[in-house]
Amino acid sequence: MSMITRLRLPIYAALALALAAGACHPSGGQRYQRKQAQESLKKLEAPGVTIGEFHLTKVTDGDTIRVDGLESSLRLVGLDAEETFKNDHDRRAAETDFKAYLAANRAESKHPVKAASPLGEMAKEYAKEFFKGHTKVRLERDDAREIRDRYERYLAYVFVEKDGTWLNYNVECVRAGMSPYFMKYGYSRRFHADFVAAEAEAKAARRGIWDPALPHYPDYDERLVWWMARAEFINRYQPQIDADPSFIVLTHWDAMRRIEERVGQEVSILATVGDIRLGDRGPTRVALSRKMFGDFPLIFFDKDVFASTGLTQWRGEFVVVKGVVTVYQNKHTRKKQLQIQIDRPGQIVLSPVPGLTRPDVTNVTDNAAGL
Repeated sequence: MSMITRLRLPIYAALALALAAGACHPSGGQRYQRKQAQESLKKLEAPGVTIGEFHLTKVTDGDTIRVDGLESSLRLVGLDAEETFKNDHDRRAAETDFKAYLAANRAESKHPVKAASPLGEMAKEYAKEFFKGHTKVRLERDDAREIRDRYERYLAYVFVEKDGTWLNYNVECVRAGMSPYFMKYGYSRRFHADFVAAEAEAKAARRGIWDPALPHYPDYDERLVWWMARAEFINRYQPQIDADPSFIVLTHWDAMRRIEERVGQEVSILATVGDIRLGDRGPTRVALSRKMFGDFPLIFFDKDVFASTGLTQWRGEFVVVKGVVTVYQNKHTRKKQLQIQIDRPGQIVLSPVPGLTRPDVTNVTDNAAGL
C-alpha cells in the first residue's frame, strides 16, 4: 500500500463521519426565502470592511465556502489550500507516482501550478471540522474597496464564535498548516502579522504542508518567493494608492467610475496583465485584468514600443501603467470604450518576477516612468 493510499484511509473515514453528521451542510440543507437571499446579497455588495453575519451552507474545500443567499463561492483572503480531487484519473495518478503526477501537471509552466493532492482533501476535512456545529459566521473584508475577485467571487475573512471568542478561520487554517500565507495579490492589510506568526508556528511544528512526510506540493519555497515579490511591488505603491485619487487599483469596486471621471486626465493604474491581441493591420491591445469580459485596454499603435515593454512575458503579473484616459467609439457599433494609449515604454513599470528579466529598454525606475 502506497503512502498516499495509507493517508487517504483516515481522510475518507473522516469524510464518512462528516457526511453522516451533516457537516457538509451545517445548515441541514435548509432553504432560505427569496427575501432573505436578497438581504444577504445587499450586505455582500455594500462597500465597507464589516459585511455581516450569515448562515454557512457548504464547505467547498479548505479555502472556499458558501453562505446563504449566494450561489457562487466565497474566496477566503490569505489562503491557498491545495486542491481536492475532482476525478478518478487524477486520484489514481497521484496514488501511483505523486512526484511524476505533480511534474506532469506543471509541465512547462514558468511558475508552480495548482493540482489536486491528499493535502487538499485534508484541508477540506479540517475546514469541515472547524465549522462543525457553527451555522452562523461573520464575514469581513480586508479592504473596503476589494469586494470581488476577477471570477466574481466575494473576498472575505470568515469568523466563527467559539467559547465566547470570534476566531478568524483564515488565520487558523494557516496555523494548522492547511495553507501557506497567500499574498500573491498583496499582503493582508488587517492581519499580516497574525498570518506571519501563524505560518511560523505551523512550520516550526511541521503541520500539514510543512510536514515532509506528507504528500503535498514540494515547491512552497518557490511559491513564496514569487508571491512575496508581487506583494512587495503592491506594497511599494500603497501610500500612493491610499492618498492619490488618480492612482487606481483596477480590482477596486469603484475603479471604472474613477477612470471615467478622469477622461482626458492622466492616471496611474495598478493591475495584472491579461489577454494580448497582436494587431497585424491595426493596433495591439493589451487587456489589464479586472473581471471576466470587463477588462481595461491598453492600445499600442507602435509595434516596437509594444515589443520594448516586455509585456508578453508578464501575462498574469502586476504592472503599473501611467497615461491619459481617452474614449474610443467604434464607428460600426457606436459603442464607447475607455482606454489608455501607450506611446513610450516608460509608461509601464513591470513588477519583479523571479526567473524573468526585463528588457533593457524598459528596465526603468519608478522615477523614470514618472510614477
